[in-house]
Amino acid sequence: VLGLATGSTPIGTDKYLKSMYMDGLISFSRVTSFNLDEYIGLNENSDQSYIYFMKQELFNAVDIKEDHIHIPSGVSNDIQQECRQYETDIRKAGGIDLQLLGIGRNGHIGFNEPDLKFEASTHLVSLDEDTIKANARFFSSEAEVPKEAISMGIKTIMHAKKIVLLASGKEKASTIYQMVYGDIHPELPASVLQIHPDVTVIIDEAAASELLAQTPSDENYIHIE
Repeated sequence: VLGLATGSTPIGTDKYLKSMYMDGLISFSRVTSFNLDEYIGLNENSDQSYIYFMKQELFNAVDIKEDHIHIPSGVSNDIQQECRQYETDIRKAGGIDLQLLGIGRNGHIGFNEPDLKFEASTHLVSLDEDTIKANARFFSSEAEVPKEAISMGIKTIMHAKKIVLLASGKEKASTIYQMVYGDIHPELPASVLQIHPDVTVIIDEAAASELLAQTPSDENYIHIE
């Protein structure tokens, strides 16, 4: 059971997964997937919806069964019921074995924005201005970016057996440092990952720049390739 993420960061991961599938190294035939989030108001025919993204970037190229794909509906007539049903589906699948995460410049994971309580399960989120501005690059204008989304909550994410967080770029360096060494606080949602028992953070050297500048060298902790 995989928890999957969208956005520019996981695109490289999706390419590797497709390549491994095409080379016969892996199969998705027994995979069940749950995506982190979806915009409110966008359906699968919108090229900015996350269901559209996942089909284009991964699902259409591999052998995952369509009824094993789970993404919250952003056009449900009952958003609260949609959230409850998503949690039920995750439990029925046995929980998430590996959750893939990106991270926002404000420290959000999924669409869990700063100041949201850590105990939230799948829920309706109002997007921060910083998130809207960051995601505007995918739309024709900032005005077209949805202001709300359905997101797995921190509680749901933290129940995953293993978490892999990906980040790249200098603009994420301060956030990554605070995530690893800062106080655990809802103002930086990703900081809660400090207390998860099995988290791997994979970042490029630019995103790691503050870690490398401000922490002692430890070959058992930070690996540079």
